[in-house]
Amino acid sequence: MKKTLANTLSQTTLFLSFIITLFFSQTSTAQSDSDTGVGVKAPKKAEVIFDGSRKMLDKKWTYWEGPRLSASLPIKWEIVDDPVDGGTAVNTNDPASAGGLYGAADIVTKKKYRDFRLHVEFLIEKKGGNSGVYLQNRYEIQVLDGDKTEHGMGAVINESPSPYASYNGVGKWNAYDIVFRAARFDANGKLVEQPMVTMYFNGEKAHTNQKISQVWGGPNSGLDGGNDGGKGITDRPGGIKLQAEGHDVLYRNIWIKELDLKEADTDF
Repeated sequence: MKKTLANTLSQTTLFLSFIITLFFSQTSTAQSDSDTGVGVKAPKKAEVIFDGSRKMLDKKWTYWEGPRLSASLPIKWEIVDDPVDGGTAVNTNDPASAGGLYGAADIVTKKKYRDFRLHVEFLIEKKGGNSGVYLQNRYEIQVLDGDKTEHGMGAVINESPSPYASYNGVGKWNAYDIVFRAARFDANGKLVEQPMVTMYFNGEKAHTNQKISQVWGGPNSGLDGGNDGGKGITDRPGGIKLQAEGHDVLYRNIWIKELDLKEADTDF
C-alpha cells in the first residue's frame, strides 16, 4: 500500500511539473503589448493590417483621396521579396509618386482609428530613402534616411528631435512601436487636449507623451492639413497611412490594437 501511494504521488508530481513547464514555455514566447522591436508579432486582440501579401494589401488598404491623388486602384505598390529574412514586403514605389509627390499615391487603411497601439516595420533600400507613417492620417512619424533634424528619421515631424542613433541603417529592418491618443474636444467641438504619442524605435524609447500641435505639410499631407494651416484639427478618426515618395522603402509586419485611453498618458 505504501509503495503504491508513493508511486501515485511521484506520478502526480511529475505530471504537475510537466504542466508548469509547458505553461511557462508557452507564456515565455507569447507577445505582450509592451514588446517592441523588429520581428514582434501581434499580441492577442490586435489586428494584423499588413502581412506582406497582395491579398491583405488590397483587402485592408486603399489610396488616400487627397487633393493631389493621381493614382487609381488597384494599388500599384509592388509586393517584393524581403531582401533580409525571406518572405515578402511591399515597396512604396508607385509611378504616380515619382519625384517625391507625397499625397499622389499614399495608401491608407480602410478602417479608421482613434486611440491605438501600432507596430510598423520598414526597410530603406537606398541612401536618402523617404516615406512616412501617419497616425490617424494626420500626424507623421518620419521615415527619412540621412536626416537627423526635427524633420528627420523617427521624429514626430517638426515636433520632436530625431532619435537617429536608434536607426539600424540602409538595407536593414527597423521598427516603430507606438501608443497614440487622439485629440480630445469638448461638447462644443473645441480642442481641449492635444494628440499625444509615445514611441519606441528599434526597442529604444524615443518619445514619451509627446504632444502634437498640428498637421504639418499642408492639404496634400493628410486630414485637416488644409484647415487653418494645419492647426484646425477636427474630431474625426483616421486611418494609418503610408507615404509614397518614390524612394525604395519597404514595409512589412504591421499590426494595430485599438485602445480607449481615458487619461492623457500614452507611456508604455
